[in-house]
Amino acid sequence: MNTALRITVFATALAATFGTAYGVGNAVGTITPQQKGGHTMHHGTSGGHDDMASMPGMTGTPGMRHDAEPGGLEISKDGYTLALNTSQVPAGEKTELSFSVVRDDTGRKVTAYEREHGKELHFIVASRDLTVYRHLHPARAADGTWSTSVDLPRAGGYRVFADFAPKGGESLTLGADLAVAGRYEPTAPPAHSTTAKVDGYEVRLDGTPVAGEPSTLNLTVTKDGRPVRNLQPYLGAYGHLVALRSGDLAYLHVHPTGEPGDGTTTPGPKVSFMVTTPTAGAYRLFFDFQHEGKVRTAAFTVHAGGTTGTHGTGAGEH
Repeated sequence: MNTALRITVFATALAATFGTAYGVGNAVGTITPQQKGGHTMHHGTSGGHDDMASMPGMTGTPGMRHDAEPGGLEISKDGYTLALNTSQVPAGEKTELSFSVVRDDTGRKVTAYEREHGKELHFIVASRDLTVYRHLHPARAADGTWSTSVDLPRAGGYRVFADFAPKGGESLTLGADLAVAGRYEPTAPPAHSTTAKVDGYEVRLDGTPVAGEPSTLNLTVTKDGRPVRNLQPYLGAYGHLVALRSGDLAYLHVHPTGEPGDGTTTPGPKVSFMVTTPTAGAYRLFFDFQHEGKVRTAAFTVHAGGTTGTHGTGAGEH
């Protein structure tokens, strides 16, 4: 079967797969002793950032917007375009992927960015079936070209998200499609569970999102049956949560309530998030946390505004 046909078969299978919604999710969870010196900047919700700036003790950052749109559904928005230089990569091989953010009015690549959560740009890659997820931090060349290596295990359709704020501008998330060539084999949805396990850790999720309303989700991390009370700051926080809506992969990037060094937030075993899902439906959640010097990702599925069911898996390591 040639590559074009394999991708076509994938797309057909994918459409059938997402005709069925996922149920409620599971989590990763327990937190450890607080480490000082961390700092978290809180995004507005435009472009896929859930806004914490209005909460007590929280402060906004330059260029943040405060509406509640999901991000990543458009390749061009607010005068900027995501130009993906690499549109196809092979499955199961380490490959260099490059892209740039271009100003629509001048056609020039953006070379100046606000630093958010310690980085100028966050880059997410997710498979359309939501079984593969990568949170990457590419390097930028002087001319504005970004590049990163990526190794995607399975063939099929993927979506990439560039999460950034241009210097003096507002936070924005742009998305583009990426094809991964190879033999496509359909993957069954994750098994029902209230917990997610990854690399010897277990994370439990408590709470159910309600569409259009702020909802508290608590993730508790344990290892070998013991609460993890010494989580380490990762990008200025004890955890990060990315939510992707099943079907169109609308993107939300959520940061926890509180931050390392604020005098009240402990490093575990619980990390809390205030999440506002834009619509009812199934969402795949990816929770990044760092412990013993390594970042891990736990994944689970929730259904906003409906009957709760759970599917939890470890989604990999950074």
